[in-house]
Amino acid sequence: MRKPIVAVVGVVLALFGLVFALQGFGVLEGSAMSDTVLWSVLGPIIVIVGLALVVVGVRGKLR
Repeated sequence: MRKPIVAVVGVVLALFGLVFALQGFGVLEGSAMSDTVLWSVLGPIIVIVGLALVVVGVRGKLR
């Protein structure tokens, strides 16, 4: 039961990271995060962490 929850959290985290990255790159404008180097760096990192959680949730432990 725990694996699907981890996968869902990973998907949500990856989506948030994608939004943060797009705001940081200036693609999504209209917030204080737009055109900011910090979110241009943190966004993709958050996406990678989210995708890793999805893999763990779907396949099991990473080796």
